[in-house]
Amino acid sequence: MTTANAPTAVSGPLVLADISGYTAFLQSVATAHADDAFADGAIPEAYGILTRLLDGIVTGLVPPFTLSKLEGDAVFAFATDLDGVRGNDVLVCFAECHSGFRQQVGSAKEIWPCWCEACANIDQLDLKFVLHAGPFVMQEIAGQRELVGPEVVMAHRLLKATAPELAGRSGFALVTRAAAEQLEIPLDDCIQVVESHEHYAPIDAHVFALGA
Repeated sequence: MTTANAPTAVSGPLVLADISGYTAFLQSVATAHADDAFADGAIPEAYGILTRLLDGIVTGLVPPFTLSKLEGDAVFAFATDLDGVRGNDVLVCFAECHSGFRQQVGSAKEIWPCWCEACANIDQLDLKFVLHAGPFVMQEIAGQRELVGPEVVMAHRLLKATAPELAGRSGFALVTRAAAEQLEIPLDDCIQVVESHEHYAPIDAHVFALGA
């Protein structure tokens, strides 16, 4: 008998938006300010800025995508309605989300209390996207909706792709061939790459540089 919380088989796009450089930034700031901003259980402004950055990313992606969950300094989203954003509009969505992110990083200068060498590295934060597509399963685990399946794993592995070196910067969108075909994304002005990961066949993908 089917229950309300039974797993559901779905096929559609999977999106990850990841803040590049945030872990290294936070660690360097923690070291530089171990005796003041991070002392005695204080919560430094760095965490508040991450909250604002993640809020901005979610606003930029949802809709047309649906939020799955936050994963540290990354946003994981998906779509099941393929009548939503398609074609070049997908790239426009990523470009506008990236632009908003860069504006928020720039505005941090107005509220950041320190501009030592470690804190100044906030300017190095950037945003990268992975867009993959394929079948996955939605199921309830510990009361939370979770997306599971091999293609979900692959989307996360692609965050470690070599695309930044090829794009020449840390702000980029990596779109797999499966996602490009499903969403009819034009492949002009991109770099074609092949990503290889254990237990998977090679993945054809396309890298679009974002930002100036």
